[in-house]
Amino acid sequence: MRVPVSWLRDYVDLPPDLGPASLAARLTALGLTLEALHTLDITGPVVVGRVLQAVPEKHSNGKTVSWCQVDVGDGDEPRGIVCGADNFAVDDLVVVALPGAVLPGGFAISARKTYGHVSDGMICSTRELGIGDDHLGILVLDPAGAAVGDDGIALLDLDDTVIELEITADRGYALSMRGVARDAAIGGLPWRDPADVEVPETSGHGYPVQVEDDDACPVFAAVTVTGLDATAPTPHWMAQRVHLAGMRSISLPVDVTNYVMLELGQPIHGYDRSALRGPIVVRRARAGEKFRTLDGVVRPVSENDLLITDDTGPIGLAGVMGGEQTELSAATTDIVIEAANFDPPTIARTARRHKLPSEASKRFERGVDPAICLQAAHRVAGLLVEHGGGRIEPGVTLLGGEPERAPITIRADLPARITGIDIDAGTSRRALEAVGCRVQGDASMLAATPPTWRQDLTDSYDLVEEVARVVGYDKVPSVLPTAPPGRGLTSAQRRRRRVGLALAGAGLVEVKNYPFIGTDALDALGLDADDVLRRTLHLENPLSEEEPQLTTTLLPGLLKVLGRNVRRGQRNLAIFETAHVFLPAADPPAAPILAVDRRPDAAELAALDAALPAQPRFLALAMTGEREASGWWGAGRDSSWADAIAVVEEVARVLGRTLTVRKATRAPWHPGRCAQILLDGEEIGHAGELHPSVCAAFAVPERTAVAEVDLDALVAAAAPATSSRLSSFPVAKEDVALLVAEDVPAAEVQQALLAGGGPLLESARLFDVYTGAPVPAGMRSLAFALRLRAPDRTLTEADVRPVREAAVAAAHAATGATQRS
Repeated sequence: MRVPVSWLRDYVDLPPDLGPASLAARLTALGLTLEALHTLDITGPVVVGRVLQAVPEKHSNGKTVSWCQVDVGDGDEPRGIVCGADNFAVDDLVVVALPGAVLPGGFAISARKTYGHVSDGMICSTRELGIGDDHLGILVLDPAGAAVGDDGIALLDLDDTVIELEITADRGYALSMRGVARDAAIGGLPWRDPADVEVPETSGHGYPVQVEDDDACPVFAAVTVTGLDATAPTPHWMAQRVHLAGMRSISLPVDVTNYVMLELGQPIHGYDRSALRGPIVVRRARAGEKFRTLDGVVRPVSENDLLITDDTGPIGLAGVMGGEQTELSAATTDIVIEAANFDPPTIARTARRHKLPSEASKRFERGVDPAICLQAAHRVAGLLVEHGGGRIEPGVTLLGGEPERAPITIRADLPARITGIDIDAGTSRRALEAVGCRVQGDASMLAATPPTWRQDLTDSYDLVEEVARVVGYDKVPSVLPTAPPGRGLTSAQRRRRRVGLALAGAGLVEVKNYPFIGTDALDALGLDADDVLRRTLHLENPLSEEEPQLTTTLLPGLLKVLGRNVRRGQRNLAIFETAHVFLPAADPPAAPILAVDRRPDAAELAALDAALPAQPRFLALAMTGEREASGWWGAGRDSSWADAIAVVEEVARVLGRTLTVRKATRAPWHPGRCAQILLDGEEIGHAGELHPSVCAAFAVPERTAVAEVDLDALVAAAAPATSSRLSSFPVAKEDVALLVAEDVPAAEVQQALLAGGGPLLESARLFDVYTGAPVPAGMRSLAFALRLRAPDRTLTEADVRPVREAAVAAAHAATGATQRS
C-alpha cells in the first residue's frame, strides 16, 4: 500500500514536526511494516506561469511547435519558451520549470537554443513532473486555485513523500487510507473518518438487484448517476493522488472509483446503464458459461465462481474484474455504481483459478468492511456529480447488511501474561477501544466486540496481539529463558563429530544437497530395473518436477556437485556428504488417518511409524584429480579406488572398528575396481572407481573414485572410547611375507595376524602385494610390517619370535596362509 503523506494528513492531525521517516517508524511499530520511502526528487525553480502568446510554427522535419511568451511573475518581460504540445491556449495557467530546475529522473533544465529560438525554461506535462503518465499534453491549472508566480512545487505537493507499506494478509483494512489513518491516530491523535458520508434513506426503488447466494454476497449496494459527462477531466489533485498511490489515471469515472477504493478500502465497479439488460443478479456460474472480461479475454467460468449477471448472461467476475459488455466509455452518461461485500475465500479462489489478480480481489480476499458499502457508493456518486455533472437518482438499492459480531471474552491479565509487559485491565480496555472494539467488563474479565473492518479478530489471542501493538512491541522485555541442565551431546552425536573431523583431516570438504532425486539420475547410475535403490517414495507436491522422489542414495547429488565444480575450473576435489536416505519397504502398510480431536495413542503412533520408510544416515564421498599434490618437490599422485577405500577404513578406525574389504560387482562402480565393505560380516556399503558410463552421464572426470556406506551402522557398532598408557619403550619391527590364495581378502589375513599376535602386537600393516614367479599360479604374496611393543620393557628376540610365530599360525588357521621362506 502506497500512502502519500499529504493525503494521510487530510484525515489525521499529525504533529507538524513529524517527518515521513518518523511517521513510517510509527506505523511499522504498529505492524504496518515500511517497505520503502518514495520522493519525486524535484528541485526548483518551478512556478506557475500564464501563457500570453502561443504562435504555432511548422518546421522542416514536419513537427509543429509553439513559440510561447509566458509570464512567470519575475519581472516585466515574459519568458520565451518553445513547447511541442497543443492542448493549452492563451491565458491558461501552466507549470513552468525555469533554468536551474531539476525534474524527476535527473532532468536538468537550462536555457538552450531549439527550433530557431532560445527556450528559457519548459512548460511541463504531468509525466515530466512525475505525477502522471501523460507526456503529450501540458498540465493546465485551475485559475481558482493558482496565481502567476506561485511556487509550483508547493502548489502541486511535488515535495510529497509516499510511504510504501507491506500489508500482511490479516490486515486487509490497511489497504486503504482510512485504515492507515486509523492506525496512525492510535495514541490519541484526532482523526476524521472519510466513511462518514451522509447517505439518504434507502427507498428500495433503485436499480433492481437480486442476490441468489447470500453467503457469498452478504451486502450489495447500488446508486445510479444520470446525465454524467464522462469526458470531463479528472481534477488534478485526484489524478495526482491516484498516481502517487501506484495507479494510472484513465478517465473521470474510473479515477473516481479507484480514488474511493484507495480512500475507503471498498472496491467499486461502475456499469454503463444503457448496456444493462434487466436486473443485476449475483449468482454462481453455470456449466459451460463464458464471457469477455475488461482485458478482452474470453474466459470460461467454473461453477464455483461468483458472477454478476443480467438478462444477457455474465457481465462480471464478482470481486475480480468486470465485463467488456457494460464497460464505461466516453459516451457513457448513466452509471450504476456497485459497492458490494463478497466472501473472501470465494474471491481468492476465483482470482487464482483465472490467474487474474486485481486491486479489487486483493482487498476482497483479505476482508472488506461490510458496513460501508452504501457510504462508498454515495461517495463515488457525489464525486462524479461534483466533477462530471449530472445528478444522483433518488432511488437507492441496499440488499443485506453487516453481520452481527459476537463478543470475544478475554481475561484481563492475559495480555500481561503473554507479553511479559505490566498491562492492567484499564490499559487493555483502552488499547482495544483504540482499534475500534466495543469493550465491556471488569478488572478480571473483558468482553470485546470487534469492529466490522477487523474480520481477522476471532479469539482472545488476537486481542492480545492488538493490545501488544498498541502498548508497543518495544516494551516487551528481553528475558533469556533459564537453560535446563543438559547432558551434552549424545554418544552418537559425538561419534558423528569424530567422523566429520576425520574426513576433514583426510582432506575432504563437506557438501549439502537436497534429499530429492529423479528417475533420470537413477538411470544414469546404471542400476538394474529391479535394484532396491529404484524403490523410491514419491512426493505429493515436489519442489521440482524433475526430482519428485525422496533419494535412496547420496551419490547423484554428490556427483552433480563434483561435476559443477569441475566445470568451474576445479580439478583436484575430494568431497563428502552425510545425510539421510529414504528406503521404503517392498509392501509398506498404509498410514492411518488420525483423529484431530485428541492426542494419538501409542498404537496409532506405532502404526504411523510403521508406514514410514527406513531413514538411515549414509556417508558418501567422491574424489578426483591429485590426491597428493605435485610441485617443485616432484610429481604428485592421482586419486584412485584405493583412496576411497582407505578413507572409509579411516572412518572405521576412528570409531574403533576394523572393516572387511572384498572384491565385488555393483552399479555404479567399475566391475573390476569395486570393493564390498563389510562390518562384522554384514555389508554396509561399497567403494571404488566409477564406471566410465556413469562418469560420462554426470560429466565428471574418468576414474573418479566414490564410496557410500551406512554411517548409522558404523556409529552404532563403534567401540567404546578407551585410553591406554603409552609405552616409553622402543618398538620392535618384524616383516612377514605370506602366501595365500588370490581370492582371500588381505583384510582377513591382517585381522588373523592381529588376533594371533596378542597384546604385544601393536599393528600389522600391508605394504606389498606380489604375484608372479616364483609365487605359484592362483596365489599371491602379502607382505606385512609387524610392530611389537611392551609397556614395561624392551622386547628381545626371545620375546618377538613366539609372537611372530603365533601370528603366522593364526593366519594359517584362518585363511590357509603359509610363510614364504
